[in-house]
Amino acid sequence: MAGRAAPAGRYPRGSRWAWRSRRGSPADNVVRRPPRARRPVRRQRMRSTGLLRKGPRVTTKEQGDAAEDQALAHLVRQGLRLVARNYRTPGRGGGEIDLILRDRDGTLVFVEVRKRAGHGFGGAAASVGWQKQRRIVFAARHYLMRLAVAPPCRFDVISMEGGSIQWMRAAFDAG
Repeated sequence: MAGRAAPAGRYPRGSRWAWRSRRGSPADNVVRRPPRARRPVRRQRMRSTGLLRKGPRVTTKEQGDAAEDQALAHLVRQGLRLVARNYRTPGRGGGEIDLILRDRDGTLVFVEVRKRAGHGFGGAAASVGWQKQRRIVFAARHYLMRLAVAPPCRFDVISMEGGSIQWMRAAFDAG
């Protein structure tokens, strides 16, 4: 009879409701598989993630802050003055400007600092794509709204690869 439940205790032997044995609870009769053997972690993989390194670990945040310090020192040596650092727009989805400086001629310079360990994937300068540029421009407009008179502006990128610092003036436009 379709759609009708069988009387209690009379399930067919191979059905999903039947217990494996008549004693104990259904949880006791579950077929348990042996635990899967885990593959040993290779030392090379551990070395690349820094797990075998001794001493305190340096986070990417600390590395980024150190790169910003180096970039700031480089720009101050070139004659720029620091106005603001790590300026963020309020709320979600806004942007962040690493350094805001003023040039000798009065131009306000918005600087994005990028650091890469190697030249792979296009390098540090190529990592500032159109989405990042749009967020920087959005944050710059938000910053300029606070000022009474908007000075001339410029968007620069400082890329650091392999210990060298490259300063790209007017790397992109706000348009």
